[in-house]
Amino acid sequence: MKFGNAVVKFRVPILIITLILLIPSVFGMLGTRINYDMLTYLPSDMDTMQGQALLKEDFGKGAFTFIVAENMPEKDVAKLKKNIEGVEHVDSVLWYDTVADLSIPMELLPAKIYDKFNSENCTMMAVFFDSGMSEDGTLDAIREIRSITGKQCFISGMSAMVIDLKDLCEEQEPIYVTLAVILAAAAMEIFLDGWLVPFVFLASIGGMIILNLGSNYFFGEISFITKCLAAILQLAVTMDYSIFLWHSYNEQLNKFEDKHDAMAKAISETLTSVVGSSVTTVAGFVALCFMSFTLGKDLGIVMAKGVVLGVIGCVTVLPSLILVFDKPLQATKHKALLPDMRGFAKFTAKIFPAFLALFLALVPPSYYGYKKTQDEVYYNLAESLPQDLDYAVANRKLSDTFHMASTHMIMVDAKLPAQTKRQMLADMEQVDGIQYVLGMETLVGSRIPEEFLPEKVTGLLKSENWELMLASSKYEVASNEVNAQVEELNTILKNYDPNGMLIGEAPCMKDLIETTNHDFKVVNIISIFLIFLIIAVVEKSISLPFILISVIELAIFINLGIPHYLGESLPFIAPICISTIQLGATVDYAILMTTRYKAERIGGIGRHHAVRTALATSIPSIIVSGFGLFAATFGVAVYSDIDMIQSLCMLLARGAIVSMCCVILILPALLLLCDPLICRTTIGMPHTTAKPSAPKEGILT
Repeated sequence: MKFGNAVVKFRVPILIITLILLIPSVFGMLGTRINYDMLTYLPSDMDTMQGQALLKEDFGKGAFTFIVAENMPEKDVAKLKKNIEGVEHVDSVLWYDTVADLSIPMELLPAKIYDKFNSENCTMMAVFFDSGMSEDGTLDAIREIRSITGKQCFISGMSAMVIDLKDLCEEQEPIYVTLAVILAAAAMEIFLDGWLVPFVFLASIGGMIILNLGSNYFFGEISFITKCLAAILQLAVTMDYSIFLWHSYNEQLNKFEDKHDAMAKAISETLTSVVGSSVTTVAGFVALCFMSFTLGKDLGIVMAKGVVLGVIGCVTVLPSLILVFDKPLQATKHKALLPDMRGFAKFTAKIFPAFLALFLALVPPSYYGYKKTQDEVYYNLAESLPQDLDYAVANRKLSDTFHMASTHMIMVDAKLPAQTKRQMLADMEQVDGIQYVLGMETLVGSRIPEEFLPEKVTGLLKSENWELMLASSKYEVASNEVNAQVEELNTILKNYDPNGMLIGEAPCMKDLIETTNHDFKVVNIISIFLIFLIIAVVEKSISLPFILISVIELAIFINLGIPHYLGESLPFIAPICISTIQLGATVDYAILMTTRYKAERIGGIGRHHAVRTALATSIPSIIVSGFGLFAATFGVAVYSDIDMIQSLCMLLARGAIVSMCCVILILPALLLLCDPLICRTTIGMPHTTAKPSAPKEGILT
């Protein structure tokens, strides 16, 4: 109790120090850069990522975009082009007047070239930037170009999408947090025994959330997924710890006359409970760090840190707040609304064979749906956003007018003979779905020697070491067709230039698909292995980890299988994250019940009576925890316009309820069925079915 006594003694300094730490944390939170480009989390040793880095370092070009000008005279387009060239971080702009004077009618261009850049009342120009796709310089430049171009122009591309995504997140994130707080408070008001208790909990948890988000400043940047979900997840998964402390404190008040002694004892007991409980949650987030797609590491580290801070806040800040506000908290207590669960527990234990049958019946269809959902995920990030955003309108204009759905960049050795390059371009244009391949030879033709061209023309597509080409595809990014196309283009490229590189959004997406398919298997195995070890150590058993994990895995199969049967497609990141987060966050429900069951059996109680007691005493905590996680995420799922956020939150909300139901209904049945095995494989458990101290509950046949 030394730690508990120290917290009680220094409760006021603890609150003062916490308030002081919140000040730099707020500045740190505001100063942390948010990364909205998920492709930057691909492994840096991939050809696509190395190619993009080389493009910037050697060629001076980073991001690029296409601008479609509609109903604009050629002289106005030329003036617009000049204005765009003057924007900071714009490296170059490629249009008709780059290679020919406007006094020469555009119609004199070869039809093959003219048709690719002009269509009825529209013309298209390519803009290159000297900064990366999601770097601040590029985003600022896109914003300025939008202000220059006005309503007659449409700006497409990933950088434009990043800007719209950033604006949408900044607009909706405060609403996410507000909804999570309101609904979590409502859930606690319903299930707890005090009207003011939820607000004290939220003050403590909120402080730890700010400390967590503020400390992210030292990482330099975090992803927008992490920023949107961190506060909500930390609130949801650490709420339990506050509930543990509050219940323990009220129990100790019946044993101690002095509230300070009661709190010191409650802190000591809670510390043991929440450390054991939080370890599995931390393990789930740590498993994400093993993803080669480093978004997992980004989310995993921030959330693991948040859980640890949640534990610290639960045993330091929250006890201090409770003692300071003890009088109003005690004055506003009321009878808990949850009924006595002994009758339900008795009924559930009595018909346990029915729940065993339910368990067996659910496994095949849920696992089938789970596997199908993995195959049906989508990777095109644009699909996760509202289609009325500026970039989405521009992409449709580009696709409808010029039949361009994606663009690849090809980097070849600048010293490659012109004839070889022309042959390579010809081969690439024969690939299914390729509209055209634009290179130096395409722009100027074979009749004009490159030496006679002005530097302003050659500098656009050529550096000392590399020549740049653009390939236009009619296939959507992340589609099977474009992936096959990228594979074929790469084969052709390597035949002509073994060191050549194919880069751009579609090749990056292909790498993303291959990377995350591998990551899903790795993260699943690691999370199950870590949590298996934790349960084995905590419960001192070999059999219990199999039983507990099988129950939660069934809940995961059901949760992730439902989208398949509903005809829904999830963003690729959802199954990877949910499988580990749901396992880590909700296996605590099973551990809570199992620990009580073990204590009863070790105390000589019969298996039926032990399971009934464990179920009856655990249900209130499981329901409060499950509905707390549901409440904190469901409102965000309903409100969010970003499908990636909406899907993750809906899966978390549904997963909490499904896990809660599986633990309450199926785990007791498995404990009753496997009791002889559990007794033989668990340290401290009785190995015989000697006469129990409780009345006999019947014999399992």
